[in-house]
Amino acid sequence: MAADSGPAAIDHVGLAVADLDAATAFYQRLLGVPPSHREEVPPDGVTAVFFDLGPSSLELLGSTRADSSVARFLERRGEGLHHLAYRVSDIEAELASWRGRGAELIDEHPRQGARGRLVAFIHPKSAGGVLTELCQLEDSPS
Repeated sequence: MAADSGPAAIDHVGLAVADLDAATAFYQRLLGVPPSHREEVPPDGVTAVFFDLGPSSLELLGSTRADSSVARFLERRGEGLHHLAYRVSDIEAELASWRGRGAELIDEHPRQGARGRLVAFIHPKSAGGVLTELCQLEDSPS
């Protein structure tokens, strides 16, 4: 990555959970804070619950339909780490940078994600075995 580009911070860590309500209650007890946001993302077939933890968040992902990527993940791997999301200031430039270094992109172009962010995913085989999300805050230029 160029010195003036690249991820600015870890935006959130996404966990796939089988029972979203039970997981939400568990993490609320564990972290001692209530969730900051809950949102259904129909195109992805998930409901996301966020816990803000300083500048980063923990995202719990529950599937809303059997054909969602989270449902398939849970079936293959069970509950656990689903993805790591990096906050970027210019998602188009960041996608071009990853593409230029030979990464396999799941999303060739950014799309609308939870909390009004633009998101794009990088295939795990291009990111050390971890599904990677690039995440641009809504007020950043694209």
